[in-house]
Amino acid sequence: MAQESPTITGACEAFLKSLKEERYYDAHEDLEALWFLRRFEDDDEVKLWKGFINAAVCFELIKKRRPKSSETPWKTYLKYVALLEGLETEHKHIYVTIIQLIQHKRGELCPIS
Repeated sequence: MAQESPTITGACEAFLKSLKEERYYDAHEDLEALWFLRRFEDDDEVKLWKGFINAAVCFELIKKRRPKSSETPWKTYLKYVALLEGLETEHKHIYVTIIQLIQHKRGELCPIS
């Protein structure tokens, strides 16, 4: 039986749950299942997912005590999160929630940055 592709809402909810539970690798996987199918599209929403995935990668690297390595995915997150402002999508509310949680987690993991 073929695996169904995840819905945007379902993938985002799974991502949020994984982030809250500090399962950053799983959070990455939750959104990658959605992003991977559309990764070659020149679409700001798809790029935003890539940014969220990079935030999860950053947190996983910090968790593994590799803060220097975490800087590159964090910069990628910052590059793509800016796209939300001009994005017209019915999912904007969940993206705002994700961004708020990412910022909160960043403050917990890197209180001086």
